Amino acid sequence: MRSVVVTGASTGIGWASARLLLDRGFRVFGSVRKAADADRLRGEFGANFTPLLFDVTDEAAVLAAGRDVRAALNGETLAGLVNNAGIAVAGPLLELSADQFRHQIEVNVIGPIVATQAFAPLLGSDPSLQGPKGRIVMISSLAGRNGNPLTSAYSASKHALEGLSESLRRELMLFGIDVIIIAPGAVKTPIWSKAEEVDISAYQNSPYFPALQKVRAYMLSFGASGLPAEKIAQSVFEALTSPHPSVRTQIAPNPLQELVAAWLPKRMVDRIIARRLGLMPPAA
Repeated sequence: MRSVVVTGASTGIGWASARLLLDRGFRVFGSVRKAADADRLRGEFGANFTPLLFDVTDEAAVLAAGRDVRAALNGETLAGLVNNAGIAVAGPLLELSADQFRHQIEVNVIGPIVATQAFAPLLGSDPSLQGPKGRIVMISSLAGRNGNPLTSAYSASKHALEGLSESLRRELMLFGIDVIIIAPGAVKTPIWSKAEEVDISAYQNSPYFPALQKVRAYMLSFGASGLPAEKIAQSVFEALTSPHPSVRTQIAPNPLQELVAAWLPKRMVDRIIARRLGLMPPAA
């Protein structure tokens, strides 16, 4: 039985990916941060699911989970690592604290680095293990190649993840381990629906406050009307099993809109976004 590690398996893309992989005959090790989620997923997923209790920012806990998975594999390789766990921090860069920005990078960039270092030996960089080489799937975003205002920290983290993945893919050719990027647009996941819980009152006297309110409304709409997480899960499955997977798969809710935006001059796109959010200068 092929085995896969999925980080951030409690909800959203991680949950849907774990469910689909289990249905397709995989054994899944899924990371969660809360013991209650571990118990819930055991009940939902059954015997072929093993929860791993760690936060991706806790290096010691991630490395300990790597040792647990190694023991469970009993000398065989891991078929895949899905680096999915992530958060979205919103706020104007001029007023976002360094700690807020740092936390965004810790979760979305350092987390995948730590997980990759912990599980890459099991994917095949350790020659003592038996079995085919595994693959790493990085869950990026359309924000990995585009930057929207008031989500600079999130965009920066996904840009970093894409550059990291490109370099890592070429490094891991030495071991026959592939690295694949999946870049979805807005998805129906709690990462967006939690926007309602974000306290933006600290920006109440900021010139960005009206635009930030609009961004939060957009984020809430993503949680309600974005792509189904199951669609992304299908791409994860294909990335792990296709004989010749694409190095990057982009999944946009409106592909034509994304294509048009990609071909428009950047200055024109700037003005369109600024008008929509009320970020044009008063004299313009």
